Order: sequence, then C-alpha cells, then structure tokens
Amino acid sequence: MFDVIRIPAFKDNYIWLLRKGAAAAVVDPGDAGPVLEVLEREALSLTSILVTHHHADHQGGVCGLLAHYPAEVYGPAAESITGITKPLCGGEIIRIPACDIEFQVIAVPGHTLGHIAYYGSGSLFCGDTLFAGGCGRLFEGTAAQMADSLARLAALPDATAVYCAHEYTQANLRFALAVEPGNLLLRRRAEEVAAARGEGRATVPSTIGVEKASNPFLRCAQPEVANSVRRRVADVGDALAVFTALREWKNSF
Repeated sequence: MFDVIRIPAFKDNYIWLLRKGAAAAVVDPGDAGPVLEVLEREALSLTSILVTHHHADHQGGVCGLLAHYPAEVYGPAAESITGITKPLCGGEIIRIPACDIEFQVIAVPGHTLGHIAYYGSGSLFCGDTLFAGGCGRLFEGTAAQMADSLARLAALPDATAVYCAHEYTQANLRFALAVEPGNLLLRRRAEEVAAARGEGRATVPSTIGVEKASNPFLRCAQPEVANSVRRRVADVGDALAVFTALREWKNSF
C-alpha cells in the first residue's frame, strides 16, 4: 500500500503525492513548485505523473516536473496535454512498478470530454468529476455523460477513499442542505465539516459511502431531492432530468 501526501496549491486545489519507499507518483500537478518542495524535503524520486484532465490547474506543472525527473506521464488520450507519454481512454489497467501501484483507469466524461479517474488499492483519484458533497461543472460534456460517470464511481465499494482535487466541501454541503434538509446524516456531516474548516483542517478524502449518503448528485432518485427540484422546475421527470436541473441550480446557488 502507498502513502498519500496532500499538497495544497493555488486557492483551493489539492495535488496528491503517492509515496512508496523512496519512489513517488503525483496526481494532477497543476503547479510544479510545491511538488518539488515535498520531493526534496522527503528525499523522494518522482517516477510517474497521472493527469485526470486538461485544465491548467491540474496539469500546468507537468513540464516543470519533467525538467527535474524523467517521469512517465499518464493522461487522457482525447485531450491535449503536453508531455503525455502514456495516453489513456478508460478501461486500461496501469502499473507503476517503482511505487508498486496498480490502477484501473475509468472514463468519466462530463466536466471535460476526455476526463479520466484512477482507482486502485481502495483509493479513487477523480479530479473534478466527483467532489466531496458535489460534482464538477459541465464545461464540455452533457448532463447525461456526467450522470453516467458519477454512477460508475458510485458503484465502487463504499469504503473507497475519494481523493478529489478541490476543497469545496463546505460550500457544496450548503447547497446539499438546501436540496435535502431532512437528511440527518447530511446535517451531521455539514456540522463536522464546518468544525474542520474552522480549525483549518482538510475535508478530503471522503468515501464513496459518505457521498452516497449525503451528496445530492448521487441521490437524484431520492424523493426529497426530486421534490426539491420539482418545486423549482415543475416539469422535471426522471432521475436524469432531476440531475440536469440540480446541476443548473447549483450553478447559480
């Protein structure tokens, strides 16, 4: 099993450094600087870079890292990302020998068309698809694509650790409470998250089980979620229509 080091970047990004002995891999390095600092401080050698999608805050540091380490770079084949040596489409199994890590690559279009996630050893690195308490905006894909992608992730074991790429949890849960105020587990989670943020503590990773119990975007079939949406959009029908309206509601919340 590998250790995961959280590296804060920009305003609210998380870069994830995976460590096994003296070898390391990094997920979504939007900025090379803080990653290089950790590698030097911990005397680690970077062997692999994993990218989930093409947005600059997830891959902007790739070239800077390659200037110091001859790492393999995994990323979506369908997106333009400088430095990729291992293009992926989803469905592959990748192995990082130096770190003794194996990941299943999952195609999760929606936020971007080529977005991928990495799942292995009970951990999910999902970029901007599934957030703690929320999901990514639809910049390129459709609501149907995002709903399908989230369903694919929700099918993973409940104990799966969800390493998303932003500290959005508190704001996401404020919206979730507006959608599903009767969810007692959600209310308890919101209180715990508020306490953590008040102390400056991170709220990521979450787990698939926690998300299924409290994330409205995974709960569109629940009566309270659907009814909240229907009070805003009267002609909403099936779960996909609920999801679509819910995502639009969140955009302006």
